[in-house]
Amino acid sequence: GLSPAPLACRVRRSGRTPGLHAPVDATKEIYYSLNNKFCLFKDSQMKTTRQQQDATRRQIVASAVDLMTRQGFDGTTMKDIARAAGIGDATIYKYFPTKDRIVLGYLDAVIQQALADTLQTPCFTDYQLQEKLQRLTDAVLEGLLPDREFVTQVRALARRSPLTLLAEPLAARQALREAVTSFLDAAEAAGEIEPCDFKGMAGGLYTDYLAGVVSYWLADTSDEFADTAQLVDLSLGVLVQTLRSGLINRVLQLGGFVLRSQMARLAQHGSGLLGMLHMAQQAMGSPPRTATAPAAPTQATTTRAPRKPRATAGTAAPATPRKKKAA
Repeated sequence: GLSPAPLACRVRRSGRTPGLHAPVDATKEIYYSLNNKFCLFKDSQMKTTRQQQDATRRQIVASAVDLMTRQGFDGTTMKDIARAAGIGDATIYKYFPTKDRIVLGYLDAVIQQALADTLQTPCFTDYQLQEKLQRLTDAVLEGLLPDREFVTQVRALARRSPLTLLAEPLAARQALREAVTSFLDAAEAAGEIEPCDFKGMAGGLYTDYLAGVVSYWLADTSDEFADTAQLVDLSLGVLVQTLRSGLINRVLQLGGFVLRSQMARLAQHGSGLLGMLHMAQQAMGSPPRTATAPAAPTQATTTRAPRKPRATAGTAAPATPRKKKAA
């Protein structure tokens, strides 16, 4: 189970180094032997360290789930979790920087384990699409069942501050998306459903569907959660029937045709596209820019003195009195 040692650690026991024909000196033989032992010891130590880190991580999550179930999320501190897990107050931050990350670590572990259990189901490759999705959904609910009260607090936390849990990406979300996409690929290859161009998007939507199922399950008071089982059966049945009919593809094609035709019509001159863009700009709070015409050059106006009235026919102009010369 150990990884191959470096070339220096794999010297032939015949006493010859690779590519040389002279016998190896005794000192070099001792060096190669010690180097080989060091490589094996270092590799085993690294594996032991990773195993210890995984075990510590699981212990932190388990302690947090137990404390938060009894004391609530707000009533539990990182110091409380560290002491319950048997580690130092500062050590816990090397694994999880916040309590929110511990919650995400719990959800990630549950989903990863449910996905592994689903794929290890006997004859799982022979299942049809609805059976695969139903098996995966049931596995997630089975993983959450022992900590149902804690999951209720997680749902309340998500409703109170949804961005708190969405600030960091959930690693299991990508794993779920890839698994559901592979289910759709297998169903399409087997002719179970019509070819679809949105398998990646459908894989992402399954995580949102799963969150809705979990919320319904937490509020379910029926015997053995019979209502939740019926919800899963009916919803997945409708989904698979829709995929078999190719209805979603037709709707998407129709929507794309309508969008293209409307854009072509709006792109024509005089269609009112500019007015619509101005309205959209105003709705988004950005003041529209209005084209300003260049100002006409202003001519300087000179004030002229009023002209004297002209003399008309029959009227004599008044004579201007002259000053008399002094004698």
